[in-house]
Amino acid sequence: MAEIITFGEIMLRLKPEGYLRFFQNDRMEATFGGGEANVAVSLSNFGVDTAFVSKLPPHEIGAAAIRSLNSFGVDTGSIVRGGDRVGIYYLETGASQRPSKVIYDRAGSSIAQAVSGDFDWPAIFDGAKWFHFTGITPALSENTAVLVKEACREAKKRDMTISCDLNFRKKLWSSQEAQRIMEPLMDYVDICIANEEDAEKIFGIQAEDSDVNGGKLNHEGYCSVASQLIERFGFKYAAITLRTSLSANDNRWAAMISDGSQCFFSKEYEIHIVDRVGGGDSFAAGLIYGLYKNMSLKDALEFAAAASCLKHSVEGDFNRVSVEEVNALAAGDGSGRVQR
Repeated sequence: MAEIITFGEIMLRLKPEGYLRFFQNDRMEATFGGGEANVAVSLSNFGVDTAFVSKLPPHEIGAAAIRSLNSFGVDTGSIVRGGDRVGIYYLETGASQRPSKVIYDRAGSSIAQAVSGDFDWPAIFDGAKWFHFTGITPALSENTAVLVKEACREAKKRDMTISCDLNFRKKLWSSQEAQRIMEPLMDYVDICIANEEDAEKIFGIQAEDSDVNGGKLNHEGYCSVASQLIERFGFKYAAITLRTSLSANDNRWAAMISDGSQCFFSKEYEIHIVDRVGGGDSFAAGLIYGLYKNMSLKDALEFAAAASCLKHSVEGDFNRVSVEEVNALAAGDGSGRVQR
């Protein structure tokens, strides 16, 4: 049985080649991805038995999504088949001062229409130690919000560790809707993961002296954000990724974590981006891996930041890197020299 369970939506990703704009030519790359699926793939690549739970239609596109996950060793045995469609997202990769764009076409997808009777959570969680979800899944529909709560309730009964990446998406719901749904779910969460804006957009907790759009981050202010999250919701840990966006191609990347009394910062990476989609998911997976393997808080943070740094060099949603590659970067080998 899987040790770590993730639950959410896997989507078909359609993207113009390279830096082309939508329909600048007549070709699009077709792959798969989605928050919790991305985490499952990363963890499986790290050698952890991981299962992804979702609902997909019983046609060829749903089958292709499952085969994609299976190719990375992810357990898909608890994916329910039903409904009519796989959600789609279109990605246009930005360059220089032109930002990347994402357009969703996911309304009415199979997972958004899933109902309580679709998932046997006691059977799914049998033998599992960890459950992970993101704020994207409860944003899909009232049904999925109920399903996440049911899963959290069963996981908590089994004394499993529960992690949540807040992942606020303004194209899916408003800040008011997000707070209404997410705040009760936080009662079940042990480890909260967020980016620079999530806590502000969902819970109104803002880092002082920071301007995300202007490229100014007051790192120390995020210690206060993490402490406020821990105090408000009783998390064991709160982690926040810190992205300074210099352009669509070049970012500074770091992260921090707090247990309420101590605050640790990772080293900061200068990243020239190949594909930044899935960067936050790769951080979440790295942190889950580090904590699951009983690394120190600081070491788990460094592993997560390095894993995410490497993801920015990999095309597609999935982070196709190994533990050895992550450890090498975390240890300081960021030269990019050819390995012979």
